[in-house]
Amino acid sequence: MIEIMDTTLRDGEQTTGVSFSSHEKLGIARLLLDELGVNRVEVASARVSDGEFEAVKRLASWAKKRGCLDKLEVLGFVDSDTSLRWIREAGCQMVNLLCKGSYKHVTEQLRKTPEEHLADITEVIRRAKEMKIGVNVYLEDWSNGIQHSPEYVYQLVDALKELPIRRFMLPDTLGILNTENTFVFCKKMVNRYPGLHFDFHAHNDYDLAVANTYSAIRAGIRGVHVTVNGLGERAGNASLSSVVAVIHDQLKLKTSICESKINHVSKIVETYSGVHISANKPIIGEFVFTQCAGVHADGDSKNNLYSNDLIPERFGRTREYALGKTSGKANIRKNLEALGIEIDEESMRKVTDRIIELGDKKEKVTPEDLPYIISDVLRHDTLEMKIKILNYSLSLTQGLKPVASVKIQIGDDVYQESSAGDGQYDAFVRAVRRIYKSLGRTFPMLTNYSVTIPPGGRTDALVQTVISWHYEGEDFKTRGLDADQTEAAIKATLKMLNKIEGGALLPGE
Repeated sequence: MIEIMDTTLRDGEQTTGVSFSSHEKLGIARLLLDELGVNRVEVASARVSDGEFEAVKRLASWAKKRGCLDKLEVLGFVDSDTSLRWIREAGCQMVNLLCKGSYKHVTEQLRKTPEEHLADITEVIRRAKEMKIGVNVYLEDWSNGIQHSPEYVYQLVDALKELPIRRFMLPDTLGILNTENTFVFCKKMVNRYPGLHFDFHAHNDYDLAVANTYSAIRAGIRGVHVTVNGLGERAGNASLSSVVAVIHDQLKLKTSICESKINHVSKIVETYSGVHISANKPIIGEFVFTQCAGVHADGDSKNNLYSNDLIPERFGRTREYALGKTSGKANIRKNLEALGIEIDEESMRKVTDRIIELGDKKEKVTPEDLPYIISDVLRHDTLEMKIKILNYSLSLTQGLKPVASVKIQIGDDVYQESSAGDGQYDAFVRAVRRIYKSLGRTFPMLTNYSVTIPPGGRTDALVQTVISWHYEGEDFKTRGLDADQTEAAIKATLKMLNKIEGGALLPGE
């Protein structure tokens, strides 16, 4: 069993611009411990602010009532008993003591000898024992220390290993490690000190945090540190969702994490932090369980040929099939099945062609768009298009009325006209009306105009324009569907012209 320590509320809060309120910290802690099942939560740094103190008090009070106070940890400093008193007064009972894990940090930042620093650490641990506060030890900058001053690292751990320290935590503080040297350095620590519990704390500066965590576990590390959504200073920390998946699938080891809660917790933290999850971020990104290519959807229907062990349902999600220019019939059929819609093969071909056409105009056609597309195709594509719009140009200039130029073909003849209007569509209609007037034809009266988009209210949604017309005593409607509202209206108008031309008026529709 690999122990998971989440540090979203401490290290994750060091993400630029992220500051959790007291109630948000409590909400996240509840999710992490009660829903997700992490083993430990690092909730704050001691001595940061009065607001932080009150937030930790609130967390400690809740955890004590829940019987999980031992799972809350606070970062403390080698400052005699100052951090310890802060932690005790806040109601917590575990300190993660920040010690220097490299000779350079001791001599250049603290300007002390290793012996002096060791004496200071020992004093803090003695006081913690008196105050009944448990101690874990961070070896800050350990990754540099083990590479460039291993004798100092060994000197420090040799001196501390007999003291009441529960865990020795090995941070890659500057994110400088790779998968190979992570394994080598962690293996050295495990082999030299087989009786100690080591944690590994990865940073993601080279995008290797999850991979390095994998190597650390392979080397025998028993605990790892993560943050929800990979939050953290600079490039962030190892992402909880990815680390858990790697432990379960690649290392075939167990954790206490409830995978089905991961997506829910990630979304809550995304909201509280204001840091958007990348759409292609493994496990929790918006697009990672969406198949775009039609061949993949087809393979999923044939014994899941394009699936791996990362089944979306494991993480509280579902497989989706994108609709767009790369879609095939299989993608569309999957979405139709989800909507409970059945259509014949010829209709499927028409719908597929229309989705590809629309996909060229917008990034993504959504399942919510699909009923609109089907309605548009099946209601109107049976019309014989005797009238065609060859070209049109719409001009919108501030301070001037919009202008439209239109070229249409009626039968074998081509006509062109321009007009200004109160809007771009109005200008278009006026130009077409001029053509009809020049031919001595009656142009229908527009009696109503409505625009709808599928649920969700996205700015890139498909637009369905429904226009009501009155012509020679008959009332009827036509619909146009497009990513652009004006183009949707023009399509509805073209359908109207062809209904009149073909004598295919359908009252009420």
